[in-house]
Amino acid sequence: MMDQGHIASAFDRDLDAVQALIMKMGGLVETAISDAARALEMRDTELGEQVRQNDKLIDELEEQVASEVARVIAMRSPAAGDLRTVLSVLKISGNLERMGDYAKNLGKRTAVLSEMPAITGTGGALRRMTQLVNLMLKDALDAYIQRDLELAINVRQRDADVDQMYNALFREFLTHMMEDPRNITACMHLHFIAKNVERMGDHVTSICEQVIYLVTGEMPDEDRTKTDRTSTDSTLGKV
Repeated sequence: MMDQGHIASAFDRDLDAVQALIMKMGGLVETAISDAARALEMRDTELGEQVRQNDKLIDELEEQVASEVARVIAMRSPAAGDLRTVLSVLKISGNLERMGDYAKNLGKRTAVLSEMPAITGTGGALRRMTQLVNLMLKDALDAYIQRDLELAINVRQRDADVDQMYNALFREFLTHMMEDPRNITACMHLHFIAKNVERMGDHVTSICEQVIYLVTGEMPDEDRTKTDRTSTDSTLGKV
């Protein structure tokens, strides 16, 4: 019969292998986000299509993570603390998969927007927003691997900056639409893109909350206050 030391060693190896898949998945998502933002800004439809095609790789990795987690649970019967760690991998891979979907949506809209007049100033603003989300994602994954509570809390708080950038972009789109009705279609597409990037920030926040849970054994006591006010903005009815 295998002793507890061997069981623990085998579990650690399995966990390392699954976490390696998570980091690979995270790297693909980071690339997808940066490529999608560049495609949008440069109106590069080929790069946008490449982002769409590469999303399949992210989906395949999520399926591989789920399969490996099921195998580890079945073979190792992890105790409560270890089980929490294993299940966190599933939740993080789910967040990464959704971020990949949002990047794919950016790639899809690149082709549509490339046929429309450019909206001045929005490309650079969206690029800065995606860069912020990408840096947050990198730090969140580092916090996960290192079990860095302080970094996870810091990244979670930085999502407020993403919300503020989204709010500013939203108002800029409204201004362009009111100034010239011919901008409405392009600005609507750009708004959906900005909202997708803002949602990416929410998924990074969810990853950080998993890190906090792993380190402390508890989810954060309070919900992070969202600063996206667009859904309750009284000016919406005046457009």
